[in-house]
Amino acid sequence: MQILINGILLGAIYALLGVGMSMMFGIVKLTNLAHGEFIIMGAFGSTILSSALGINPILTLVVTVPVMFLLGMVLQSVLINRVMLRGAEPALLVTFGLSIILKDAMLLLFTADAQKIGVSYATASLNLGGISISVLNLVVFAISLITILVLTLFLRKTYMGRAIRATSDDTVAASLMGVSVKKTYGVAMGIAMATAAIAGLCVGMRWTFYPSSGGEYLLIAFGVVVIGGMGSIPGTLVAGLVFGLAQVIGGANYGMFISYIVLLVMLAVRPQGLFSK
Repeated sequence: MQILINGILLGAIYALLGVGMSMMFGIVKLTNLAHGEFIIMGAFGSTILSSALGINPILTLVVTVPVMFLLGMVLQSVLINRVMLRGAEPALLVTFGLSIILKDAMLLLFTADAQKIGVSYATASLNLGGISISVLNLVVFAISLITILVLTLFLRKTYMGRAIRATSDDTVAASLMGVSVKKTYGVAMGIAMATAAIAGLCVGMRWTFYPSSGGEYLLIAFGVVVIGGMGSIPGTLVAGLVFGLAQVIGGANYGMFISYIVLLVMLAVRPQGLFSK
């Protein structure tokens, strides 16, 4: 039971890491290789704001989420939409270049020193029937679930959400029905970066991070997206839980090894993912 609970708590943050990448692939048909750096940007943003203002790190989302959303819209509209006209490969190379630029920029600004977002309940835990549950892990679990739930409701209940889903299904048909495809792509990138800001906060509270940590979280996000199915938000949540459970079962020495074995098995048995159309 302890392993199951730990795996679920870990899997929720893994799902949060993958949800932005899943949206970009499902809607824009773009594998965003800078997604890991966006997550670390969110972590540094929350670190700086919480230290400068002396506030709870969770409150920094009031600033980091809208700022990252606007940055994502500008980035997609000004840069990526232009190169996508030439095909998927140039856009992929642009995101690869962005990842290198962002990593080196963060290295210059923040040095290579380890960073962590401190919270007062970092070492607190609850004991329920002999099972120990970290308060910090519960907080991160709640943030992850709320984010995925709000995103799911947005995609299903709002006009822009329906426009995003229509664009994902058929770009030409959506355009004929009056949907601005370029604007939809910009909003999708904005949402992906906003979720990366939230994921960065959770990463910073749970683990030590560096300017070069983006690649590690990109690999986890990619594994979650592949298992869940490209573009499926519910699939991302389930895949995150599977990935987290596999890692906890494998333990400290073989956790990630077991997780990627699960990924390889999924690629062999069902390469389209659990919840793909």
